[in-house]
Amino acid sequence: MTDDLLRVEQLRVEFGRRRRRGVTGIDFTVAPGQRLGLIGESGSGKSVTGLAVMGLLPETARVSGSIRWRGTELLDLDDKEMSLLRGDQIAMVFQEPMTALDPTMKVGRQVAEALRLHHSRGGSARGTVVDMLDQVGLPEPRRIADSYPHQLSGGQRQRALMAMALVNSPDLLICDEPTTALDVTVQARVLETLDEVLDAVGAACLFISHDLAVVSQVCGDIMVMRDGELVERNSTDRLLRHPQHPYTRRLLRAAQLDLVEPGRQILLEDE
Repeated sequence: MTDDLLRVEQLRVEFGRRRRRGVTGIDFTVAPGQRLGLIGESGSGKSVTGLAVMGLLPETARVSGSIRWRGTELLDLDDKEMSLLRGDQIAMVFQEPMTALDPTMKVGRQVAEALRLHHSRGGSARGTVVDMLDQVGLPEPRRIADSYPHQLSGGQRQRALMAMALVNSPDLLICDEPTTALDVTVQARVLETLDEVLDAVGAACLFISHDLAVVSQVCGDIMVMRDGELVERNSTDRLLRHPQHPYTRRLLRAAQLDLVEPGRQILLEDE
């Protein structure tokens, strides 16, 4: 038996007849309340990993290995069985809110639909939705609930997606590049809100990003992915101060993080 929420073992994902490699035999676990970052360049397989956990890969994908949620093998579940978990016990925040949000439906109704799919609340849904919009830091949550996505700013739309993902109090939130389209100032505010809400609901988080600086703000542990493989995993502090893999060192140099103290940049050893 294990206390891990999520246990991934020897996960492999291939695409198409030529079996183009997406993920090659990776292993990791997520414990209750843990914030785990998954970082890598475009095409590294990080987003594919998150979609595999959610059961949202296209039919052209071939998935093997094991993805266990509280001991249940997710790869053995059909889509109907997976839909009972998605949005309830495991939820996901995607990169592009204008794609993830229905432009013809008011924000409050979309959050309410996410709630009703798993929990019949009747007349209390409106109050729960407004409370959730307020919890993710949206100003005038009642007005936001009655607004269409195009009437909101980029940062507000991303917070609305967070509200949809968190309204059912999932045990694991998967965030796939949730702040990439935002400017630096808005990004910082959204990350601060995410940090506060995760604390409030007690959810674990798998935070997927190409940006090491962003991941280091949110996560206590980081995995580094390259060409479908995990090349390094460590606590955030140790990985930033003592990277072991040459690829991680290159990411650190590219990020130009202030790793030691304000005004002083760490000098990494030559590879």
